[in-house]
Amino acid sequence: MMYPSLQLRHVSAGVLDVGYYELGPAGAEPVVLLHGFPYDVHSYAEVAPLLVDAGFRVIVPYLRGHGPTRFLADDTPRSGQQGALGADLLAFLDALDLHEPILAGYDWGGRAACVVAALHPDRIGGLVSVNGYLIQDIASAATPIDPDREAGFWYFWYFATDRGRAGLDHNRREIARVIWRRNSPAWAFSEGQLVRAARAFDNPDFVDVVIHSYRHRLGLAAGADAYADVEARLASLPPISVPTITLDGGADGNFPATDGSHDAHLFTGWREHRKVPNAGHHLPAEAPRAFADAILDVAETPGDGAGTP
Repeated sequence: MMYPSLQLRHVSAGVLDVGYYELGPAGAEPVVLLHGFPYDVHSYAEVAPLLVDAGFRVIVPYLRGHGPTRFLADDTPRSGQQGALGADLLAFLDALDLHEPILAGYDWGGRAACVVAALHPDRIGGLVSVNGYLIQDIASAATPIDPDREAGFWYFWYFATDRGRAGLDHNRREIARVIWRRNSPAWAFSEGQLVRAARAFDNPDFVDVVIHSYRHRLGLAAGADAYADVEARLASLPPISVPTITLDGGADGNFPATDGSHDAHLFTGWREHRKVPNAGHHLPAEAPRAFADAILDVAETPGDGAGTP
């Protein structure tokens, strides 16, 4: 694993001091890899070296509420809403002066990447997103889905209660273990992998950010005023026009693989959808070669930075 040999870096970006790792030559084409919940930067432990070997500059930040990333001010709302994640990512790109990076992620990280891709297509060169278009349709949050999938989202409802908040505070690693098993039933993760990722959950803002994220997406908590304009734009489900490869894991326990047709209308530029056999929701850790190959293929797609092949 490469991170212990690297120096953790920090940059002030928007409302955060972001902790991140960087690999590869500084002048190379940048790729930003974005982790989900309940995971951390080690999702990309095997993906990042593949990209460096291919000549890329690879940047892997901790999301708000995770690891060494901290809020700069005590009075900033500890929001976990999608508008906040997108604003954080855009500020991070600005802080590092990244020009048309490829954004790649899954879960929360994929959502942040989709937000920036949809609202600021001129800022990025391409997108890789696990489970397709991840911008939340919060207006439809009360619409039920099939019971089997609802059962897989047990933690959404758990976190909507005071009992769930206390449970997350006291059982961070064990809740992650249950979610990992459900998300990736074919992935034989080790105890060491779980312990390593769970260190990121010791962040003092972890519980506040996570609880707000799930309550907001269900329409049970108001968003922070700072992101009202962003959320208003996201409510229309803006299309993504940048060159994109979407991935579905064939063994994803919560998000069954599709042919990509259900959200095809939300991608108005070049888009390819791929199914990855035997991979679950934590796809970059379970199928690093497939994830890296998607990034390499997006990088080779001719375009103008706004999705025109």
